[in-house]
Amino acid sequence: MASWKQLLIIAALGLVCLFAWTRIDPNAAARLQALGLDPALAKRIAGTDATTATGSIGGSGPKAGGGRRGGVLVVAAPAFTATVDNSVTAIGDGEAARSITLVPLESGVLTAVNVSPGDRVKKGDVVAELDSDKERIARDRAALQERLVANKVSRIEQLTRSRAATTVQLDDAKGELETARLALRDAEVALQRRLITAPADGIAGLVPVEAGAYVTPQTAITTIDDRSSLIVDFWVPERFAALVRIGQPVEAEAVAFPGRPFEGTVSQIASRVDRDSRTLQIRASIPNTGDRLRPGMSFRVNMKFPGEQHVAVDPLAIQWSSRGPYVWNVADGKAKRLDVRIIQRNSDAVMVSGEIQPGDLTVIEGVQSVREGVALNIAEQPAGGA
Repeated sequence: MASWKQLLIIAALGLVCLFAWTRIDPNAAARLQALGLDPALAKRIAGTDATTATGSIGGSGPKAGGGRRGGVLVVAAPAFTATVDNSVTAIGDGEAARSITLVPLESGVLTAVNVSPGDRVKKGDVVAELDSDKERIARDRAALQERLVANKVSRIEQLTRSRAATTVQLDDAKGELETARLALRDAEVALQRRLITAPADGIAGLVPVEAGAYVTPQTAITTIDDRSSLIVDFWVPERFAALVRIGQPVEAEAVAFPGRPFEGTVSQIASRVDRDSRTLQIRASIPNTGDRLRPGMSFRVNMKFPGEQHVAVDPLAIQWSSRGPYVWNVADGKAKRLDVRIIQRNSDAVMVSGEIQPGDLTVIEGVQSVREGVALNIAEQPAGGA
């Protein structure tokens, strides 16, 4: 290709690039003037002369939103104050306030089972009985021996008063009486251990055994659950360890009852943070009004803590660079870049820290044309959040 054709193509490409630059850079006219170009010619090349500027806004009438003429057209919104959402949600397991598995204290054959699943029992009620003929005989024998020795002591006391017996004989007889009484108590305890009684009030669970079955101390007769309230175990991150208090309210929603939260309070707090998960175990007590909840249910537990207040901006105002997040602040009608640090991001607001104050305008639309110190034309100013 001839050299003059190459020069012509290069010149045409240069003109295209110059035209594109003047349309993209809002400060193109000023830069051309800085290069020594005539101001009127520079404005004409950059397309920012009076006719072009008026036409670009849509006529010679007032500009949208009552903004000033000239400058980069943007939408701005004021910064406001928001509270950090300092809450925690965890999944927990529910247990009865008291849950007891009844087992016999000795081996033997069941002669009676006195409860059915779902029965309410009181403390001391006999739930089941083991065969006890041998123990009854031993108790009766010990009772007989205790009476005989007691009579012997009475006779020796009379003889001692008449000096027909010595005090040594009386002391020996009293020792035999104490031994007989201890033997009687031992026989009564052995007989009592053949009865399986409820140690607390509650509701009986499933009964997997029947009368006539041979059981051992490892055989479960039934369970007794106190469901007047449920204990929910859950874990919270270690950063909340210093904020949790006994008696603090919690809200628990059972998976079985969606949309129906149950109110409760913190009843127990672990003394240390688990090193593997870096969490703290919490126990909450949930009143079981109406007996609707059951041990073993899963719960979604929510706890709220006092949150700090910070300056917040519209999420669209946050921009990013190699140095991190920043916003374009409107200062005296011009753009000013303010570096910020994000504290918390929500769907409708981003809480930040930096040199920004509540009420300061931040650019949320048109940021692609904003540069440091460029004049801004505020087309719209939405109301700030609360």
